[in-house]
Parts: sequence; structure tokens; C-alpha cells
Amino acid sequence: MGEVGILLKKAQEDIKAAEMLVVGEMRRIAVSRTYYAMFYAAEALLLAKGLSFSSHKGVISNFGKEFIKTGAFDKKFQKMLSNAFGLRQNCDYELLPEIDQKKATQTLQNAKEFLSAAEKYIEESKKPD
Repeated sequence: MGEVGILLKKAQEDIKAAEMLVVGEMRRIAVSRTYYAMFYAAEALLLAKGLSFSSHKGVISNFGKEFIKTGAFDKKFQKMLSNAFGLRQNCDYELLPEIDQKKATQTLQNAKEFLSAAEKYIEESKKPD
């Protein structure tokens, strides 16, 4: 399994973990895992194009540049990733972050949709023209 596959596997694992955490009402940690699922999927997409970035903001902004501005992905995916990044920052660094069950569940659904779109794009990019 190459690096792209490893990143996608990490994203899948984080979604599975987030599902258990949401059910267990550990919303703060669930939101962090859902962000990382999207982050790893975005990293995989960029790496599939031969691009690698050393920071979260670098991955997020270059995902927008390479996939949103080109029309390869709908703008909603950039919003999902950016919103999840902000929530993750809040959950990891605020003393008492306020994350309700609805927000945690929605963020998890967004992560699933993001990963599914990334996997589909990567799979289709492997097919010969």
C-alpha cells in the first residue's frame, strides 16, 4: 500500500473511531477525529497529484487551490474542511468547548461524504483515459 492508500486508511479508521465516540457522547474527541479524517483525505488527494504540504493550513488552502478552484470538487467540500478545522481547534484548545450532539453528528456525516468523494476521485484518476 502506497502513501495515498495509507492516508485513506487512516481517514477510514478515524471515521470509525468518531462513530464510536459520537455514540458514546464523547463529542469533543469525535469532532477532532472527524477533522483528521478529512485532513488525511485531503492530504491523500494532494499526494495523488504529487503535492505535499507540511502544515494543516497548507493542506487546506492547497486543497482549495487544486480541487475547488479547478472545479474538481464542489465548494461545499472546502467549507466542510475549513469548518472542521475550526471546530477541531476549538475542541482541542478550549477549556470547555461547546459541541452538541447535533454538531458532532453533522461533522461526522460531512467527514464521511468528504472521504467518499476523495476515494472516488482517486479511484477514477487511476483509470486510463
